[in-house]
Amino acid sequence: MSHLTSEKLDLISRTKKLIGQLESALHAIEDDAHCADILQRLAAARGSLNALMAELMEDHILNHMPRKNKSSAEAAQDLIEIVRTYLK
Repeated sequence: MSHLTSEKLDLISRTKKLIGQLESALHAIEDDAHCADILQRLAAARGSLNALMAELMEDHILNHMPRKNKSSAEAAQDLIEIVRTYLK
């Protein structure tokens, strides 16, 4: 990963926020909170995780995916493999 310092700090901050959201959901479960409250916290965590993964996937595609000497079909296949790998 070759992110600039500011990008790296943003990714770390977003990851810590996600951890906090998951810990909040855990505490809600431990405290027998209402299901709707737990689901809302989990949905927020899922949104944060999806956004973080999307940003990292975009960086990977733009900066780390090999492009030289590939046809459009080969490049498309590489992209499909990346998406399938990370969205399992």
